[in-house]
Formats: sequence, structure tokens, C-alpha cells
Amino acid sequence: MRSPHAQTTIVKKRTPMAEITAALVKGLREKTGAGMMDCKKALAETNGDMEAAIDWLRKKGLAAAAKKAGRTASEGLVGVKVEGTTGAVVEMNAETDFVARNEIFQGFVETLAGLALTTGSNVEALAQTNVPGTDRTVTEQITHLIATIGENMNLRRTAALTVEQGVVSAYMHTAVRPGLGKIGVLVALSSAADPAKLDEIGRQIAMHVAAANPQYATVAEVDSTAVERERAVLSEQARASGKPENIIEKMVEGRLRKFYEEVVLTEQVFVIDGETRISQVLEKAGKELGAPVTLAGFVRYQLGEGIEKEVTDFAAEVAAQLAR
Repeated sequence: MRSPHAQTTIVKKRTPMAEITAALVKGLREKTGAGMMDCKKALAETNGDMEAAIDWLRKKGLAAAAKKAGRTASEGLVGVKVEGTTGAVVEMNAETDFVARNEIFQGFVETLAGLALTTGSNVEALAQTNVPGTDRTVTEQITHLIATIGENMNLRRTAALTVEQGVVSAYMHTAVRPGLGKIGVLVALSSAADPAKLDEIGRQIAMHVAAANPQYATVAEVDSTAVERERAVLSEQARASGKPENIIEKMVEGRLRKFYEEVVLTEQVFVIDGETRISQVLEKAGKELGAPVTLAGFVRYQLGEGIEKEVTDFAAEVAAQLAR
């Protein structure tokens, strides 16, 4: 018979630790915009409870990015960097020009341009690269900056050019500091000529690219579909004149040459002298430097091009800022 004074020991069952799966982490990241490691930690701290994890991130200030993710980011900076025979350009967007003047933001864009020398034109690879001096990837560092600075930000694109022999020259229009501004250009020239003298020509051509905004490097690169579309439009315009077909054909070819002059870099007239074609500039440089000079490629990034900007009146914009 059991003694009435015997103590009953109650053994509490421990709640089993929830498995923190990759899908769970991904889901939390999509909901909050927080970094991958922060999401994993939040789920571990809350035993896999999604809502509790969201609250945990909010308390830590790490979910602030989610509230800003839908806002248009069309300002920011373009950054360029050249090392040896490789050059890279990146575009990092923010909501206002005010952030572009922030030294932390500027330093980050400079870092991105340096990292892009290795990752090349792969923006996804750049986004997953570790940021020197931190334990975060580029994506996670952007989330951190959004929470710190208070604006939506976006790594939009990156490109790189390299040559085996020659130079990659850079030019930054409206620079806020060396290598950072609103229009960044890289021009790659292949040649055995003296690199210093070659770079002078490359920089001048890069300045031309910034001003003239060519779409293709050479005629051979022009998309055949674009040419045929242009030819069809020009043919209809010429037929409206009522002239014979043989005359129409000559008219179309003449207008196509004009089309190439507008969109092809080597066919454009050099903005610096207003009379020489870029192809002739390269030919002349080859003779003067004692080695052929070939255009290997170019990249032109203009801040915010192609991004549809929100139109708001000033009063509404101020009110929106105060509401944050």
C-alpha cells in the first residue's frame, strides 16, 4: 500500500526542437526581407514558429527592409573600377538622391565595383559574394543598409570587360567622387600599343559613349531583327514619295547608313572633334602608336534608365517621409 506521505514526481516532457528547413528559412526571408542567417537564427530562437520569428526579427530591427521593399528605387549611384586589364561597372539604386550622398552608401558601391572585378557580369554571383570585413553576403548587407539608412535599395545590374592585351578605360560623368556618379562607361581596346597612351584614347572614347549613347559597338553586332524592322519602316516612308523602286532602294540604304550612325559606336562621329568617325579615330591611333587598335567592347550605365519612376507632388513626398 502506498504511503500517504509519498511524493509524486511529475516529469515534464521536453518539446521536441522543430526542424529548421531551408524552405522555412526561405519563407521567412520572403516575408521579412531579412538576411538568410538572421532568418535561420530567428526560427531557431522561436522553435520554427513563423509568426514568432517575424516578431523576433522586428524586435531586432531586421525586418524593417520588408516594409520598404515595394517602394521605387530609381536614384542611387553607378560605380566603376579598373584593375589591370579588367574593368567593372555596377548600378546600386536607392529611393532618393539624398542616400547617394551618404558616405556609407558610397563606400558600399565602391566595394561592389571592386567585387564585380571578380564576379564579372553575373549579378546573382555578386549578390551572393561575401562583403569584406563583415560576415554578410552582398544581399544581406543591402538588407542591413535598408534597415540602417531607412530606404529601399536594390543591386540592379553589373557588367565587366577584360582584354588579354590592351586596356579597359573608364569614365564617370557627374562624379560625386572618383569612380562614383550617374553615368559610368567602360571601353575595352585590344592592342600591343603603350598602355598609358592607349588609355588616353580609351578615356576619350568613353567620354564620347557617355554623350552619344550608342547601342552597339559595330555594325556586325546590330540585331538583324532591329535592322529588318528599320528597313521595313524606311521602305514604307520612301514609297510614300511615289518614286520608282530602284530609287526607293537607294533611299532606304542611305537612311540605313544614317540609322547605323545613330546607334553604332564605330559609325558615330567623334563628339570631341565633330567630324571624325570612331572607326577612323581607332585607325589613326593604330598608326600613331605603332600597333593596330581594336574596339573590344563597351558598357554604358546611366542611373535609373528604364525604371518607371513614381510621380508625386512635393507636399505628398514630404508627408510620406514624415509618415515613416
